[in-house]
Amino acid sequence: MDSGGKQVTLPLLLAVGTAVIGSLQFGYNTGVINAPQQIIEAFYNETWFDRYETQITKTNLITLWSISVSMFSVGGIFGSFSVGLFVNRFGRKNSMFMANVLAFISAALMGFSKLAASWEMLMVGRFVIGLYSGLSTGFVPMYVGEVSPTSLRGALGTLHQLGIVTGILIAQVFGMESLLGNADLWPLLLSFTFIPAVVQCIMLPFCPESPRFLLINRNEEAKAKTVLKKLRGTTDVGADMQEMKEESRQMMREKKVTIPELFRSPVYRQPMFIAIMLQLSQQLSGINAIFYYSTRIFKKAGVSQPVYATIGAGVVNTAFTVVSLFVVERAGRRSLHMLGLVGMAASAVLMTIALALLEKLKWMSYLSIVAIFGFVAFFEIGPGPIPWFIVAELFSQGPRPSAMAVAGFCNWTANFIVGMGFQYVEEICGPYVFVIFTILLLFFFVFTYFKVPETKGRTFDEISAGFRQSGAAGAEKHPEELNSLGADSPL
Repeated sequence: MDSGGKQVTLPLLLAVGTAVIGSLQFGYNTGVINAPQQIIEAFYNETWFDRYETQITKTNLITLWSISVSMFSVGGIFGSFSVGLFVNRFGRKNSMFMANVLAFISAALMGFSKLAASWEMLMVGRFVIGLYSGLSTGFVPMYVGEVSPTSLRGALGTLHQLGIVTGILIAQVFGMESLLGNADLWPLLLSFTFIPAVVQCIMLPFCPESPRFLLINRNEEAKAKTVLKKLRGTTDVGADMQEMKEESRQMMREKKVTIPELFRSPVYRQPMFIAIMLQLSQQLSGINAIFYYSTRIFKKAGVSQPVYATIGAGVVNTAFTVVSLFVVERAGRRSLHMLGLVGMAASAVLMTIALALLEKLKWMSYLSIVAIFGFVAFFEIGPGPIPWFIVAELFSQGPRPSAMAVAGFCNWTANFIVGMGFQYVEEICGPYVFVIFTILLLFFFVFTYFKVPETKGRTFDEISAGFRQSGAAGAEKHPEELNSLGADSPL
């Protein structure tokens, strides 16, 4: 490895690895509530009977369960919108450290909910861990993007998604009845978030603050240089310092950017629109329908052991995130995102055919497993990891926190809509529910082809300069034009 910023050093790995614990928490709490659904519903039933001396109605049970699941997304919406308030005032590292207070509170609320015979505690706990996860989806990609060298930003940015899918897989495994997904131990399953929070609190003091934050927000040049030398493993950090100073000068020319200004200014409007659409392409792809209801889908498809098929999907999920990690810097963000979208659309068509013909041909259950595994694999090649870190790449330091907040808000809102609405839409559409996702996936493919620029190997300032030019010209630059420019080309 040369000393031009391409070396993976121990301090860099420590910083990124510690940050990604926040991503793991997000993934774990996305997947954890699904396996023990019937056991927790039985707890709701018992608690209702003890309080009101009558059995809970089916409608009330569905309502309580829907609230328990969706409170996580509601917390995420509020958390993601608060990212800018923390990172500008306290820095990236301190913000991650402080957020762990929420993880401890939620672990206590959910862990003692059975003992207190209170579903309210469980719901509030889900909301609080949602707040934590919403903040993490802003803090982690921002911190990782800012400590990583330009040449490794995509690969290391993919680790955020790897943390998420690893968390989902851990939740699926721990949620098995033989481990923690049973009537006695489910409170432990939900309060497991306590352990990663402790680990992150121990490790964060050994991690550096983002050098970008130190130089640009705090004007601490000497400290930023020291941190960079440690992260890069070399004394030659002139190129990195120059890039950050150029970004700082650019920031001095642009006043602090509020969320309304992101939409009013022609300079920010185009990258903001792209950022929002990329987040929607992730959540409206139908992936959470698979994560939330895969066991049910496998059961409908006639799979004899649906819980193991769900864990299998989790393994495929994790494996293909690792594949994306190694190819993202070679293939580029835009092309991988398009490949993922079109692959998911093909898998959704296969899934629709399999579910529709299941009554006539029993072997279609195997095709449905292949289709779901394919759907998950293609998601992790592009739409899974790329929308998270490309938002940090599309904006310079000034508007970045506000942009991350808006993007996170859109992601969590779409997540909430899919989580709440999928069951009802499935009731109406039956096996043809994935046709809706196929249409959406093809729409996002066309959008990515025409509107999304390639950001591989280009500095933050070069990327934002391209949008400044097109904004000033009053016309949108075609992504092919942006893609033709190399990392060293002046935009």
